[in-house]
Amino acid sequence: MADLTSAPEMLRTADGRPLKSALAQAQRKAKWRAFFLVAPLLAFVVLTFVFPILKMLERSVYHDGFSANAPTLTAWFAEHPAGAEVTEEAYAALVTDLAQMQKVKAAGEAGSRINYTVPGTISMFKSGARAAGKMVPPFKDALIANNKMWGDPLVWVAMRNASSPWTSDFYMVSTDMKRTVDGGLERVEDNQRIYVYLFVKTFGLSMVITVLCLLLAFPIGHLLAVLPMAKSNLLMILVLLPFWTSLLVRTSSWIAILQEQGIINDLMVWIGVIGDDGRVRMIYNQLGTIIVMTHILLPFMVLPLYSVMRVIPPSYARAARSLGATSWTTFRRIYLPQTLPGIAAGSLLVFILAVGYYITPALVGGADGQLISNLISFHMNKANWSMAAALAAILLGAVLILYWLYDQLIGIDRLKLG
Repeated sequence: MADLTSAPEMLRTADGRPLKSALAQAQRKAKWRAFFLVAPLLAFVVLTFVFPILKMLERSVYHDGFSANAPTLTAWFAEHPAGAEVTEEAYAALVTDLAQMQKVKAAGEAGSRINYTVPGTISMFKSGARAAGKMVPPFKDALIANNKMWGDPLVWVAMRNASSPWTSDFYMVSTDMKRTVDGGLERVEDNQRIYVYLFVKTFGLSMVITVLCLLLAFPIGHLLAVLPMAKSNLLMILVLLPFWTSLLVRTSSWIAILQEQGIINDLMVWIGVIGDDGRVRMIYNQLGTIIVMTHILLPFMVLPLYSVMRVIPPSYARAARSLGATSWTTFRRIYLPQTLPGIAAGSLLVFILAVGYYITPALVGGADGQLISNLISFHMNKANWSMAAALAAILLGAVLILYWLYDQLIGIDRLKLG
């Protein structure tokens, strides 16, 4: 009897090649063809998404503003371990670097790097650089006479940490921490703790906005799913209409509606709910941020819910009612569980969008309704890119952690966007 295991090797193509090798070659060609088809999209994603994120992460831990402009002092730090006494030799190295900074106009850049961890040092570096060329030994006394902060141990701790371009200082500041004289960490004073508070407020407001969008979108999605097609299409147009309107126009409209002399306050005064001197402040605060962002993000909750609800057979609810279930029981045990993929998808989408929004809070939030994204934008406009990158990296990490928790508790496989 012939060996059946060798039968595939005996089969050949029309040109005499073994069938097995011909099939393997065809599969390789198909895989390469598919790769070349998606290669432009892959390159686009890498260049416009992955590469900028990696550069942002690098910028959050790399800053050579001081180390590149103070090579002499950096060399002294390398030769002397942390905790070593700051000698006259160190002050002489600093004066040498300050004199060179004055020549190349780099005192502001070096001072800005130290100012991120010890506020008030930019002017100290600039004045020290201007006077460095005229200083004579002892340089310690000359520098302290120029500005007493030169004798502050915290300044020297900051310069030691900045002597390496790779640093965690920006993450330290982003978590409301500061360095001590011995190089340790401690929390900043209460009146300076702004970053952690803004992170907590951002996630808290985003959660409130997500819940409000869910409460408003659920009946809208159900109505879209049960109405006849003609009426459902008309209602869907109304839901999608905000997408066709400029975000700036929608936000400006809400400013006109919610301000103290706006439409809602005028209406409440007209019907006698409040007096003219008791107008409600609904804009330029957290309330304004919540109202406007809920309106803007509501369609992102409606669409996932509708995509799930429209495929739920109405016969399920009728069967439950015929078996004696009440309307509440039918909703809780039959209808609601089938909408969970849409609820999860819409909630995740709205929450992530709300966490990163900054245009709307900037326009309607005032000082009270600002989010962490507005602070990131502030640092970018002030050219403190490393601080902005550190805050953005923390925000990205927090969102990824929440995404992981969502996958562990609910399962990403249950996510349904359409």
